[in-house]
Amino acid sequence: MEPLFGFVLGLLLAVASPAHDSCTCATNKWAVCAQDGPGNCTCRLAGSHHPVDCSTLTSKCFLMKAEMIPLKEKRLWRPPQAVSDSDGMYDPECEDSGVFKARCSELVRTRWIYIELTHKRSSSAFALPAVAKALTQLFESRYKLHPKYIAAIKYEPPLIQIRLEQNKKPRWDVDIADVAYYFEKDVNNDSVFPSNSKLTVSVNGDALAIEKLGIYYVDEKPPEFSMRQLAAGIGAVVTVVLLTAGIGLAVLLGLRWLRTRTYKKFECKEMREIKHSGLHTGHA
Repeated sequence: MEPLFGFVLGLLLAVASPAHDSCTCATNKWAVCAQDGPGNCTCRLAGSHHPVDCSTLTSKCFLMKAEMIPLKEKRLWRPPQAVSDSDGMYDPECEDSGVFKARCSELVRTRWIYIELTHKRSSSAFALPAVAKALTQLFESRYKLHPKYIAAIKYEPPLIQIRLEQNKKPRWDVDIADVAYYFEKDVNNDSVFPSNSKLTVSVNGDALAIEKLGIYYVDEKPPEFSMRQLAAGIGAVVTVVLLTAGIGLAVLLGLRWLRTRTYKKFECKEMREIKHSGLHTGHA
């Protein structure tokens, strides 16, 4: 009986062990992960049928698409053809690679990103080299950004300016647009990372508490507008101007009609009074 019991117990442990394996996404709390084989964990993002590479950052386009799905629905995987109402939020179209789908003839990347942030004032300002070192380590360790893409860091207490530059992105490097989006989410306490990895920044052991944040994206080419878009914009402006002029003219005509009517009423009343006064005098 003992060998049989040991065999059955071992079989149960072997069957149950995959359920205890860790199958989560370290870089995306919205990813839905499942074991599809021994030691194999596949993660997918809500709103997209593409697998998620949890060893790096998820593309900004896929993240914005995932934000369209209500939070309660992010816990379950849904077919990609499902549609969700998002109260007017931007629902982007993404290429298979994760970049935004081009709306004109070519795809334009974000080449420069300017980040401006302020920290809470402390008794003494930090030193620039220490601030630059802390932020460089943060972007490298948390967002997997190579330091070569951090073009400059300037510090005038309490203002910190960071310039990211990426002319070309090799396949193995993260995109600076994705890094900036993750950083913005972290600062706004809406991190894409799991809840247990909260953003903490320290300079020589002292906390760097970020108060305000501004991020500015600069594409390698300025945006282009087609003649159809331009004509539609001009048509909308002309329509608004004509409607405004028509309403104004209607108001002026209405006021003029009321004034004329009031004047005629007053004139008729005055004539009746004069006539009545003349009749009354002749009778006397």
